[in-house]
Amino acid sequence: MSAPLVFITGASSGIGQALAAEYARQGWRLALVARRVAEVEAWAEREGLARERWEVYRADVALPDSIVDAGAACIERQGLPDVVIANAGISVGMDTAEREDLDVMRDTFATNNLGLAATFHPFLQGMRERRSGTLVGIASVAAIRGLPGHAAYCASKAAVVAYCESLRGECRGSGVRVVTLLPGYIATPLTAKNPYPMPFLMQPDAFAARAVRAIAAGDSYRVIPWQMAIVAKLLRLLPNPLFDRAFAGRGRKPRRKRATPR
Repeated sequence: MSAPLVFITGASSGIGQALAAEYARQGWRLALVARRVAEVEAWAEREGLARERWEVYRADVALPDSIVDAGAACIERQGLPDVVIANAGISVGMDTAEREDLDVMRDTFATNNLGLAATFHPFLQGMRERRSGTLVGIASVAAIRGLPGHAAYCASKAAVVAYCESLRGECRGSGVRVVTLLPGYIATPLTAKNPYPMPFLMQPDAFAARAVRAIAAGDSYRVIPWQMAIVAKLLRLLPNPLFDRAFAGRGRKPRRKRATPR
């Protein structure tokens, strides 16, 4: 088929599913990755998407071979994507004093960082040879400053920003673009249990519409919504004593022994 193809991880809910819906609305073919394949298939059927325009691949992004195999299967069945979105991620509160939370941190980095690189891996060489393609890393405004109780998530998203910046430099002149998106607060299962105010909370479909425009424009770095970009810059400039005082009484994300998928 001549329609362009987008490959999206974490497509079973939240941002991933909203991005899939927006791309489908614009006539793209979909390669959707999730551990919960049946849920994604049921969603695609409810949306009335033509069966020849989408495929679902089962993968655990935290396991490099699993997501690399899914990428290889996509190339074999649907061809080399035009856009690859590494969206799958986990977020859970942690306390470094608790031994089990070290495992949470390990799992967070396995999904949010190693999983992101493994998502891009199967496609990068082919895109370079074709001299076109876009790799999209989903970071977060939580990458801007470390928040109490969010050490694993904030650190992992800061690493996404740095990794994508490095990859962008490596791809310069190859025809491959690297886009880093930093969502603010989006109304998804990932944020539903946050015990603190979430300014400028966006619905997933509104985020997806803006994100797809930013990807099409080839923006190297974009915070969505724009209001959170201003907040993030102000927080970055805030002296440490003032920042620490401002967030001293803030609610913390609930701890769990194991993180749950986005």
